Order: sequence, then C-alpha cells, then structure tokens
Amino acid sequence: METIEQIGKAFEWVGVGIIVLAALATLVITVRACRAEGGEAAYVAGRRAFGRGLLASLEVFVAADLLRTISVDLTLEGIAALGLLVVIRTVLSFSLEVELTGTLPWRARAAGAAPPG
Repeated sequence: METIEQIGKAFEWVGVGIIVLAALATLVITVRACRAEGGEAAYVAGRRAFGRGLLASLEVFVAADLLRTISVDLTLEGIAALGLLVVIRTVLSFSLEVELTGTLPWRARAAGAAPPG
C-alpha cells in the first residue's frame, strides 16, 4: 500500500509540473501573440493555453486522489471525500472547457468548434 501512496504523490507532483509548464508556455505564447497580433489576441491566446494546462492538471489530480483513497483511506468517509473532490474538479473542468471554447461540450460540433480532447 505504501507503494501506491508514493505513486499517488508522484501523480500530484506531475500535476504541479503540468501547471508550471503551462504557466511557462503561456508566457511564451502570450509574448509571441502580443508581438504578432497585439494585446487582445495575446490575452486570448494566453488564456486558452493556460486553461488547457489547468484542465490537464485537474485530470492528473483526480487520478492522484483515486490512488490515495484506494491506498490510504478506504473508508466510507474517505470515499465520500473523494466523491466530493471529483465533483468539484469535474465542475471546474466543465467551467474551464466552456470558458475556453465558448460553447457547451455537447454542442461543440453544432457550433463548428472542434470537440474537446
């Protein structure tokens, strides 16, 4: 069980790394877009880039929570806490997706946007 807990911690660090890399990539993307297209385009490009990084990190954090609950806290309270975390992170992911694409995920094709993922 200790091995699974360590794997869960590794997943958490991967999630943090994704956020850091997303922040650095956002900086580069924003500067390039600002030079090429101006401030407004830079804001939109940077916001999209960082939002995608946050979405990816949220998925990794959910995996870390699943591993931690299985290895450490396999009680009814632990499972309830996991469920609440998954719901909160799912709502955050959904909100970010709508913010990034400007449409509900199930309406992406009808709106002409590329489907997520």
